[in-house]
Amino acid sequence: MEISFYHLTVQSLDIALPKLLSKVRLANMKVLVKVKSTEDMNDLDLLLWTFDAESFLVHDTLKSKYQKDQPIYITTGDENPAFADVLVLTDGTTSTSMDGYKRVLEIFDGTNSLAVDAARERWSKYKNDGHNISYFQQSETGGWVKKG
Repeated sequence: MEISFYHLTVQSLDIALPKLLSKVRLANMKVLVKVKSTEDMNDLDLLLWTFDAESFLVHDTLKSKYQKDQPIYITTGDENPAFADVLVLTDGTTSTSMDGYKRVLEIFDGTNSLAVDAARERWSKYKNDGHNISYFQQSETGGWVKKG
């Protein structure tokens, strides 16, 4: 499994995440996004409906009746009812069931020293576990530059 770290330095998660999710969907992959709280889930749900006036990202949350039909599924847990290909971990969330995903994207706030330290710990653990790891940092324009 490939695990990629995305280090937010210029834009917030609210701006960067929809762009990443759009790229994953363009690759025709399903996504599970794990957030810390129900409030974060509700905020992301609203954001994905409104982030771009020209389009939206089809998605739903763990409150949905049609969980297994969602190309983007937002949850606070580890369930994967739509058999997503990509797991997105936000704000330091972790998962006890990463098997079955083709990719894991770890997105963390580079302006928060605790978040950076926690990401470094997870990087070391994943590396010791033998995963393929990559690291992307935001450029000044909000794009991603592979640094490792």
